[in-house]
This record gives sequence, structure tokens and C-alpha cells, in this order.
Amino acid sequence: MNLNGRTAVITGSGRGIGKAIALKLAQMGANIVLNSTPASDSAETAAEEFKAAGYKVIVVKGDVSNPEDAEMIINKAKETFGSVDILVNNAGITRDNLLIRMSGNEWDDVLDTNLKGAFLCTKAAAKIMIKQRRGKIINITSVVGVSGNAGQANYSASKAGLIGLTKTTARELASRGITCNAVAPGLIISDMTEVLPEKVKEGYLNNIPLGRFGTPEDVANVVGFLASDEANYITGQVIHIDGGMVM
Repeated sequence: MNLNGRTAVITGSGRGIGKAIALKLAQMGANIVLNSTPASDSAETAAEEFKAAGYKVIVVKGDVSNPEDAEMIINKAKETFGSVDILVNNAGITRDNLLIRMSGNEWDDVLDTNLKGAFLCTKAAAKIMIKQRRGKIINITSVVGVSGNAGQANYSASKAGLIGLTKTTARELASRGITCNAVAPGLIISDMTEVLPEKVKEGYLNNIPLGRFGTPEDVANVVGFLASDEANYITGQVIHIDGGMVM
């Protein structure tokens, strides 16, 4: 699975799953465009690590929910590396609350970043990919977009919307040699899961047939496959990376 000479844009890639995906694609030979919000320094910190390892990387800060920023992120990638071959829509936030207590702002913030942001970046990248007659778009959704989750009406709705966006994008762009797929992580090891009480962890693990939390690398490995030529005949699919939690 070789991505030499190809350019990958990964939104929200300063840490966690996004950073792991960026590292995987860099290891496969891709030029990497890291992204974080203007207020965060995480992408710059990650970029220093990537450069030290000899990978080709740039940082483009921007808010994906802003149309001008989304277009700028994609265009900067094209200007720097000459193409945009892979887009990973990973940027996402949470504003958890029970439905009856959820404010309009909590709803709008999550939908704007998680769903509108993916739409805007996909729209900008598609213009370039259509001219190239090739491209890979991979959306990071979640198992809660399939199963729902108490306290996450906004997040679940945004991730379910990403699944619909994935399938429509796949249908519209297939004739131009562009594929679009989604991966749906389950419980992935993160700063959040590390601080959970042991009883809470046990409760979650009881619902995972494989008996462990996933790692960011588990997600990155599947994204790497979907971004490669090995997955050229796969489009419009949602691949669960959840240890069997949702079947």
C-alpha cells in the first residue's frame, strides 16, 4: 500500500485519531497537510515530530465550519504539493447534554464542525479531484451515528449525517474515479477514556466482544487501506472499528 507522491489532507489532525491517521499516511509515503483550529498549537507540535522523522508535512490552520477556511485548507494543499488525492474529514467536537437540556448553541456548534465542516471540505476537495479524475474521501463517523447514545443527540445526529453524506458523495463522484467511504470507531483509547472510573470501563468492556478498547492506530490502519489503491473497488461503505460492539 504505497502513497508515494500523493497528498493527504487530514482535518483535526493535531492529536488523537487524526494525528494517528496522518502518521499512518505519512509512513505510506503521502505528503501530509495537518490541520487544527486557529486557537490550537497541536498541529504545529505534531508537525515538528513528522519533520524530525523525515516526512513531508505542512500545517494549515483553519475552522472547517467556515466556508472560506475550508476552501483555504484545500487550496493550500494543492498549491504546496500540486494535488489533493486524499481527504480525511476527521475534525469533530462534542457538547454533551441531555436532549431536554441541550441548548441551540450546543446543537449548532457540533453540527457545524462535525457535519457542515465535512461538507465544506468535501466540496472544495471534489473540485480538484474531479479535474484529476481520482481521489479518496474518508469520513470519520462513529458507532453512535448508528446506535445513538444518551446525552449525545447532537453528536449522534452529526455522525449519522456523515454516513448519509458519505453515501451520496460516493454516488455522485464515482464516475470521476473518486471513492468515498466512512469508518465508525467505537470506544478508542484517549485522554477521556484514561480517566474513566474502573467500574465504568468494565461496563463498557462488557459490551465489546473483543474485550478491549480500540487504539487510534486501529482506526488509522483501516483509513490507510481505504486511502490506497488496494481499496479502489470500495465506495459508499461504512466500516465499524469497534471490537464488535455494534453489529
